[in-house]
Amino acid sequence: MKKAKFITFEGMDGAGKSTQLKWFSGILRQRDIDLVVTREPGGTPLGEQLREILLNQEMSIGTEAMLMFAARLEHIEQVIKPSLQAGKWVISDRFSDASFAYQGGGRNMDWGRLRQLEQWVHPDLQPDLTLFFDVPVEVARQRLSNNVSLDRFEQEQSDFFERVRSGYHRRVKENPQRYVVIDGAQSLDKVRQQLEEIIKSL
Repeated sequence: MKKAKFITFEGMDGAGKSTQLKWFSGILRQRDIDLVVTREPGGTPLGEQLREILLNQEMSIGTEAMLMFAARLEHIEQVIKPSLQAGKWVISDRFSDASFAYQGGGRNMDWGRLRQLEQWVHPDLQPDLTLFFDVPVEVARQRLSNNVSLDRFEQEQSDFFERVRSGYHRRVKENPQRYVVIDGAQSLDKVRQQLEEIIKSL
């Protein structure tokens, strides 16, 4: 476990990825891994300001996508690259795959344009490993129903999330070498057993 690694957690709202990310990061810290835990959109002061706008203010699809990548560029320059160069592992709650899933899948934005943004913002950077927590839409929606306040993405209808899920699966097919798909609907113990095996493999 010497080489710095960039690991991302992906999945639609309600898939359980954020909960598992905290546990996963805690295990790595117990094993003396120097790491940075971050998120998208966000991760920097500017990114967090953009997050508030993105999650709460209506806007055109193009504006949404470009603001996501603007926050991402700042995130890469200020947090991800410096941390990796310093030998630290970076664990991020979402990265560019989320843009392809949410703006490309959910919003039906042209994937060619998203690829152009991806190529411009991080032409030489991709995660070493992406853990995709996959759950049926009805399971994710049930989990979200317990939330008191939902952002504008979480308030979308089921058909939106079906497209998001399809977008993630398309992305997995395009990048199978860096993805591990985890059944987020199975028991917590089974998910964590799988995560333990992934940590051992690293």
